[in-house]
Amino acid sequence: MKLASVRLVTNDIDGLIAFYTNLTGAPAARLAEDFAEIRLSGAIVAISTEAAVRQFNAAAATAAANRSAVVEFQVEDVDAVHGRLSGQQIDWVMKPITQPWGNRSMLLRDPDGNLINVFTRLSRND
Repeated sequence: MKLASVRLVTNDIDGLIAFYTNLTGAPAARLAEDFAEIRLSGAIVAISTEAAVRQFNAAAATAAANRSAVVEFQVEDVDAVHGRLSGQQIDWVMKPITQPWGNRSMLLRDPDGNLINVFTRLSRND
């Protein structure tokens, strides 16, 4: 089994696309009016509208309602990413800190409130 993507459901697809392309530096592929993908090394962030979920996925997800999952991005230098984003309007949850398990990480929220962890492994046990 292969994890294909993490899909985020939103009522503001343009806003979420702009946020994730800014965060990751990767372009979005707009595959339909209500669906886009941001393809990263090893993962895809898919973004769709709640209207598309109602139409094609049995209304199984509600936009901006998540409070239990964390979307995680591994980067070479979390402090550099923090510096790049620091002048922008970001909903910061936690500035970069070193975790006891050897990751340096920061937490922020996307425009829909989804929790994002951006981290660097300080100990190279990938």
